[in-house]
Amino acid sequence: MLQIENIISGYGQVEVLHGISLEVNPGEIVSVIGSNGAGKSTLLRTISGLINVRQGRMTFANQDITSVPPSKIVAMGLVHVPEGRQVFNSLTVFENLLMGIYIKRGEFKKEKKRELLEFVLNLFPILRTREKQVAGTLSGGEQQMLAIARALMSEPKLLLFDEPSMGLSPMVIGNIIEVIRRLNQEVVLTILLVEQNPALGLALSNRTYVLNLGKVIASGNSKEMLMQEDLRKVYLGQTKP
Repeated sequence: MLQIENIISGYGQVEVLHGISLEVNPGEIVSVIGSNGAGKSTLLRTISGLINVRQGRMTFANQDITSVPPSKIVAMGLVHVPEGRQVFNSLTVFENLLMGIYIKRGEFKKEKKRELLEFVLNLFPILRTREKQVAGTLSGGEQQMLAIARALMSEPKLLLFDEPSMGLSPMVIGNIIEVIRRLNQEVVLTILLVEQNPALGLALSNRTYVLNLGKVIASGNSKEMLMQEDLRKVYLGQTKP
């Protein structure tokens, strides 16, 4: 579904990704783990078109998206849930959800809009009770739920998650994990997940890529990688690297 081939990208004069290659197959959950500064968020921002590709090639659903603008990438079904939620603080929960279908507003009839709203509100019942509440007044966990729900309103084929557990309580993290699993198993939504918690990323995914200083240094089956002693020592904090 998604193929990344030898991607180089960065900010200004700074090159952050140095020849990254990876793939995500239909129906998979693929995680990307690594220490702070490894380039994980930069990778997702590059895939979603927010950062220009300097070298390499990206294809999604057999279409070249290397130089495609972010709005068209979203319209194709590749949707990014960014780090830090980034909800529209001054808008209500309901208005934030409607922003999720803005890119496809000409395609959706009223019945379809209602169907999507019911789907995301059933996933996150707390948002149903907050529909008229200004998003900036929600808790961190509720804002994360809203960010995911807003992304789902655009009917994605591939969802990019950037640090979904960051700053959340264990209970809320558990709810988010359950939703991610349901989306993958029941809706058969393909997911690329960047996670600050390596153990969580490995446990949640089918396959994992390990980034270090902008390069892929390891990849493979997530369950098998959990058993690798050197990986556990460095990334799961069992001993000092």
